[in-house]
Amino acid sequence: MQTTSWVPLFPDQASTFAWQVDALYFYLIAVSVAFTIPIVVAIFFFAVKYRETEKYATPEEMHGSMVLETVWSIIPFVISMTIFLGGAIVFFQQYTPPDDAMEVYVVGKQWMWKVQHQTGQREINELHVPVGRKVKLTMTTEDVIHDFDIPAFRTKADVVPGRYTYMWFEATKPGKYRLFCAEYCGLNHSGMGGWVYVMEQRDFDNWLSGNVSGQTPVEAGKDLFENKLGCASCHAGGPAQRGAKLEGIYGHDVKLVGGSTVKVDDQYIRNSILNPSAQVVEGFQPIMPTFKGQVTEEQLNSLVAYIKSLTPNAAAATSMNASPAANTAAPVNSAPAANKPAANKPAGNSNK
Repeated sequence: MQTTSWVPLFPDQASTFAWQVDALYFYLIAVSVAFTIPIVVAIFFFAVKYRETEKYATPEEMHGSMVLETVWSIIPFVISMTIFLGGAIVFFQQYTPPDDAMEVYVVGKQWMWKVQHQTGQREINELHVPVGRKVKLTMTTEDVIHDFDIPAFRTKADVVPGRYTYMWFEATKPGKYRLFCAEYCGLNHSGMGGWVYVMEQRDFDNWLSGNVSGQTPVEAGKDLFENKLGCASCHAGGPAQRGAKLEGIYGHDVKLVGGSTVKVDDQYIRNSILNPSAQVVEGFQPIMPTFKGQVTEEQLNSLVAYIKSLTPNAAAATSMNASPAANTAAPVNSAPAANKPAANKPAGNSNK
């Protein structure tokens, strides 16, 4: 059950970020009050003290004070830099997920949140997480801009079409907390909400085991890669291979046509599926067809998860399990063929 915040009308502090965000917020309030009250009092004081007494009185000329001007320049500078540095520290902490975080996929859609865990469990407008464990959200949207907001965790992020957004949190209190879309997204925007359930690890494990998981994202991605989309026809190896093997490529830099380099991350893999000719890897021709409009956001998440999971051993198994046709040229409209190696150039990394 959600507890009551120590500040009236404030949501509970239920994450490791909450106290930091609140401290910065109340610091801003304190600074504003500290400046506003003296200024207002001074305005009324001087308005009364120096009100007009003689109709044509000549005001006395006043000269500035170097000490005073230095003081009122340094104090606002120190306060503003404190606010900036405090905000920057909290920002970079919130939007730099740790490597050991549990990853959860979130897809926004008018007007719901679709959630999938790495073990395959799916949820609609609900998110179950264990207490005291870092959770990374990999988010995208099928239509318009949304904003994933959990007030009790003091964390929120825009979810933008065509790209991935990341945020993470570590819940500190078991309970039930509100989830909102904080970006106006259409007629039923106000109904795009849900609940986050923070559970003890044992209860969370029981919840996972008690829910039918179906395919995990990696398993679903493998099915798409090897069977439904035919990606293995170009990426699984063999003498007729038209695309480089993808094992171990994630997290490494690849060289592109034109001499530039790019790091293979989630966004690069996504772009290579939807717009493969945009960033062509050196040594390959832009023959891979686009799959824009042919795969859903959830299928893209699964493909990305599978490619991230590939290791040399996994790729070897994929090559052995592929059908004989997998090592022949696949029809352009039926397989995400990788960019073909140019003449007299050895096969290297693909653009995927």
